[in-house]
Amino acid sequence: MKTKISTLGLAALLPVAILTFSSCTTEHQVTKGPDVIAFQTGVPGGVMVNTYKETATVTAIDPATHKVTLVTKDGTQTTVKAGPEVANFAQIEVGDQVKATVTDKLLIFVPKPGESAVDQAASAVALAPLGEKPGGTMAETTQFTTKVTAVDLKHHTATLQLPDGTSKTFNVRPDVELTKETVGVDVVIRTTQAVAISVEKP
Repeated sequence: MKTKISTLGLAALLPVAILTFSSCTTEHQVTKGPDVIAFQTGVPGGVMVNTYKETATVTAIDPATHKVTLVTKDGTQTTVKAGPEVANFAQIEVGDQVKATVTDKLLIFVPKPGESAVDQAASAVALAPLGEKPGGTMAETTQFTTKVTAVDLKHHTATLQLPDGTSKTFNVRPDVELTKETVGVDVVIRTTQAVAISVEKP
């Protein structure tokens, strides 16, 4: 099954940059598409992985308010406020380049009979040492279970009920068998986003 997951909410790893880069995620997924698609013939679900990079230049800094203005290569300007987590804020200078490498992974699978999947969320953060340029890495994983509420055998689609109560219809791969008995089947969706950020001299 193919779906589109909105950008995961990122905790304040580096608020000076995250707000700019996370806003680009959906656009990159649409324009570039996944770098890797893997699935087993006849088995519902699969894995999609997409990695991309973004760079912004620091054009203004307001130490009093902890605000930084960033401009990306396409000229988009954004002013963001760095939270208390950015311990090395004083090391940021006008002209510095903020670089981010983002990896999105989407895993979709149908649990085997008797197998249970628990909805969960987890994250990990590693920041640059004090005194160095701000930077670090963060990974966040979210898993939730949906249920097939309807199938269209003619058009080979399945409708899933999402955790927020809404329903959405998706195309099912031609090699995956779809029957009326598919209604009621659980589908597990796991999303992982890893972000590596560094602030460097141009």
